[in-house]
Amino acid sequence: MTPAPASPRIDLRSDTVTRPTPAMRRAMADAEVGDDVLDGDPTVARLEARTAELLGKERALFFPSGTMANQTAVGLLAARGTEVLLDAESHLVHWEHAGVAALHGVQIRPVPAGANGRVMDAASLAATIRPDSLHAPRASLVCVENTHNGAGGVVTRAEALAAIADVARAHGMPLHMDGARLWNAAEATGSPLDALAAHADTAMVSFSKGLGAPVGAVLAGSRGALADAWRMRKRLGGGMRQAGILAAGALHALDHHRARLADDHARARALAAAVDDVGGARVVPPETNILMIDLPRPVASGVVTRAAAGGVLLSEWSPTRIRAVTHLDVDDAMTRRAGEVLARALEGALAVA
Repeated sequence: MTPAPASPRIDLRSDTVTRPTPAMRRAMADAEVGDDVLDGDPTVARLEARTAELLGKERALFFPSGTMANQTAVGLLAARGTEVLLDAESHLVHWEHAGVAALHGVQIRPVPAGANGRVMDAASLAATIRPDSLHAPRASLVCVENTHNGAGGVVTRAEALAAIADVARAHGMPLHMDGARLWNAAEATGSPLDALAAHADTAMVSFSKGLGAPVGAVLAGSRGALADAWRMRKRLGGGMRQAGILAAGALHALDHHRARLADDHARARALAAAVDDVGGARVVPPETNILMIDLPRPVASGVVTRAAAGGVLLSEWSPTRIRAVTHLDVDDAMTRRAGEVLARALEGALAVA
């Protein structure tokens, strides 16, 4: 008797695990290309112009990764020997290999969560800015992450961003936005992208997360800032030649994958409902496509191992926290199965802890 085929693996470790759809692959294969360093790539130029318009900025520049775009923004806007203020759990703090110090000679001053207990706000930012001192570095840049990965996909809304920008300006500092998942913030709130980016001097958006493209991010800002960003991108090794093949995937994602982000958000909520309070675990109610599950005891590795044995891959965020991220490659049936597998994994790991 032929055994039944195994169910496909459900990978919820990140929305970066998505694979290009057949239609995206065709768009990439058929892309018009040129030498983007020498005299420009026409498909890259179309992507940059379109993204700049969406974000309400004068110019945009295509990068291989959001990390490189973030680092370029810090290099443009922060002075060496100063400090950058940003949320204590942000990507720039934990996931960019101390780039701001290694590349730009600035230090990080973490800002604690504000009134909502999850992400920084204008009040917590203002309270963290040091008074002028002969002994402490001056602050020269504020960065905000939207949505906020480490907080569970939390959205900072336009009015809160305006208040943060007001604090930064009052202290003579520009504002950079790490908007790797800004598409999700716009979908969740109904706010236009340009409204969310309006108060940022520079804004980065990624195409390789919820939008499902394989590679790429854009940094947007003023024409002057982006002229300097072109040079810094080159210095960091980000000059690409026939990059239209990559830009075509991002353009396809803009045309076909933005509206469906609402499906990812709904599936994150469905997964949360399936596992909340199982074995004493509690979910952080998801605003977008990232679900954080807090455990009553430090058994995250055991839960992740048990879920993997059932065909569901998760991230161990800390000994007491698990992350699951919904995305383009996960449908409703897979979400239901993931909920069942994760519930059993939680019950098993917490029962023996």
